[in-house]
Amino acid sequence: IFEYNGSAVVAMVGKNCFAIASDRRLGVQLQTVATDFQKIYQIHDRLFVGLSGLATDAQTLYQRLVFRHKLYQLREERDMKPETFASLVSAILYEKRFGPYFCQPVIAGLGDEDKPFICTMDSIGAKELAKDFVVAGTSSESLYGACEAMFKPDMEPEELFETVSQALLASVDRDCLAGWGGHVYIVYAQGNGPRSEDRGLQSLLGRAAAA
Repeated sequence: IFEYNGSAVVAMVGKNCFAIASDRRLGVQLQTVATDFQKIYQIHDRLFVGLSGLATDAQTLYQRLVFRHKLYQLREERDMKPETFASLVSAILYEKRFGPYFCQPVIAGLGDEDKPFICTMDSIGAKELAKDFVVAGTSSESLYGACEAMFKPDMEPEELFETVSQALLASVDRDCLAGWGGHVYIVYAQGNGPRSEDRGLQSLLGRAAAA
């Protein structure tokens, strides 16, 4: 059921910045339904979550996360730190462990002193923290290989964008359930606050069609 819609999500850290990227395909097994499906959601300026797995559960889970974050903002009068948000996601997933959301979240954010934080978890909220990159979705095996080969520490935002883009495109070309280009969000500290950029990627197929 995790492979029903197909997905590829990856987050990678750089020097005081991070990138989170996903493919755009929504499918029903091998049939493509949409090529502009959103899998990465912004929680606030410094925090993003990517949801791979069953698309309907991903949308339901996102709505619950937004609801809980807004309650937190009202009560605490501040945004959630990435580590706190990861614990919240984990708790929500574990709450439903006997009938879980069929989702693998990828969480990426800038914490204190602009230190990047990334983590992923399984459908019942078991966290996996990393200092380099995390992956999820049907393309996860090829994403691991591409990211292992391409990652290097302390990349600047532009180099990080190039690395994560190449890793994503190379991986979805090896998975028939994901693809149709991608979305890459680059978030980095700039002057008095964080700056995020959403950049679209065209698949090789899309580039050929445009030409």
